[in-house]
Parts: sequence; structure tokens; C-alpha cells
Amino acid sequence: MNQESRLLPIFTLFLALHLCVATAQAQQANSAADPVLVREHWNAARLLAGDDWREAFDFFCGPPPEDLDGSVSPILESAQLFDNLYILGRSRTVVYALTTSEGIVLIDAGYLGQEESVLIPGLIQAGLDPQDIKLVIVAHGHRDHFGGAKYLQATYGARIVVTEADWEAVSHSGGPTKDTAAVEGIPLRLGDTEITPILIPGHTPGGLGLIFEVKDGGRTHQAALFGGTILAEGRISDDGLRQYIDSLAHFAEKAEEMGADVELNNHPYFNNLEVRLDALADRQTGEEHPFVIGPESYLRFLSVMSECTKTELAQRGAAI
Repeated sequence: MNQESRLLPIFTLFLALHLCVATAQAQQANSAADPVLVREHWNAARLLAGDDWREAFDFFCGPPPEDLDGSVSPILESAQLFDNLYILGRSRTVVYALTTSEGIVLIDAGYLGQEESVLIPGLIQAGLDPQDIKLVIVAHGHRDHFGGAKYLQATYGARIVVTEADWEAVSHSGGPTKDTAAVEGIPLRLGDTEITPILIPGHTPGGLGLIFEVKDGGRTHQAALFGGTILAEGRISDDGLRQYIDSLAHFAEKAEEMGADVELNNHPYFNNLEVRLDALADRQTGEEHPFVIGPESYLRFLSVMSECTKTELAQRGAAI
């Protein structure tokens, strides 16, 4: 009997137990829940996840973790991911710094009040000069993403980019003065760098996905950031979840078209960030880059999120 055959009964038992719990919870919440549909989408997500996206499956299809407050998560040691990309901030809510020929693009700005304790020290630790910040792209209109943008706008004159649909929430919540609105189809440019914005409403009305080039020596790759992952069940309405599923499909189409092969996330609860960072630190000449996962794997990641969102709708007894 091969290993797959030996593991099948264990997986089947695990699936049955999990579905019993999931179905019971769904039926308690909504008597119209369809356990067959729940099982169908949950099983599809698990099969799509395989081993490489098991953490994402557990996060999106399982109960929400208890430590969702990223504002108090440990401060991340800044790291250079690619020749032109750095990661910093807190371990559960990160900021990316993309270097260009004309300055720095930040993707997100961290928490309000943590600019001089987390954000700026993180940039300096990475060897970057905060004075070089020219552009700040806010992935969506929640405080943990736009919190430091007002400070960056006032202190360094940085241009702030938010989607039109999220600017109202940002401006009325202590955020920066309204500046540039991201529009799908119009690339964001700074120097030699072009960033493709893709509208992904659902998590917020103006959620934003980004695809851009990263460099690894003589190689280039397409990095994709889906900037509005759902962090806890019940936060979004049924209509919002349906919109979220449509946005995942739309982003997947763009990611496939552009050959996205690097997965980034501003909430790295579920993408093995620590393991990847350790592997990157130990990487030897000629070894594969741990953040380069390939187009097929990236599309499976988006599909896992989609199937888990459909599972949530089925548990609610809502139409998909």
C-alpha cells in the first residue's frame, strides 16, 4: 500500500469530522444551510490547497484565529525579498517598499501612531531613506493599511493612492487629505517601475490588487498582491462575499494574463512567511527563490480563497 493509500482513510475521517462540525455550526446559524453544498466547496478547497497552501486552507476554511489584532503582533525584522522589494512593519500587518529609479513606493502605511516606532525604523533597518518615499499605495480603506499615510503625506510630501470607492472612508477616518485615485487600466508609475492596479471590491468597496515586476539578479518575476483578504467570518455581508468571489475571479484572470508567479500579502497569516524568510536568509547561489511559486500555484491560491468563501456562503444558507 503506498503512502497516499494509507493516508486516505485518515483524511476521509478528518474530512467527515470537520464537515460534521462545520455543518452543525452552519445549521445552527441558518437552518437553510445545505450540508451537501458545504461539503462540495470545502472539499474542493482542500484538494486545491494540496500541501503548499494547507495553511491558507486552514485559515480561510477554518475557524478564525484568536490573534487577529495585528497592531500588537511582533515587529518584523525588515528583510530584502528581491533586488527591488523589501518587507517591514509588524508580523501580521506588513508594509512593502518597492525601490525605483526615482524613489520608493510603499504598499500600505501601517498603523496610525506607529509611524515613528515601527514604520520609519523599519525602513531605516532595511537601509532605506524615508526621505525617498514618493508614492504610497493603500490596498484598501482600513486603518491598519492607511494609518501612517497622513504622516507620510505631511512629513515627506508623499503622494497617496487610494481607489475612489475607498477615499471617502479614508478621508473621514483621520486619514490623509484626498490625493490620487487608482483606476484599473491606468498603471501607477514611478521612475522605471510600473504597477498595475486591479479593482477587487468585496473586503471594502474599493479593495485594490496590485501586480508589478520584481528582480532577482538577472531574472524578473511578476509579484501579485491581493490587497483585501477576509480575516474573520461574519464581517462581510452575503452580497459582499459574492462580490469578493467575483473579484477573486477577476484578479485571477489578470494574474494569469500577466504571468504572476510571486505571492505577496499584507496580512501574512496564511502564506508561510516565516518559513520563506528563513529559507531566503539561508539561500545559496543557484537555489530557487522561496517567494517564487510559479503561475499555477498562485492561481490555486486564489482558487482556495474562492472555494472557502463559497463554503462560508453555503454555511449561511445563502445563494452563491
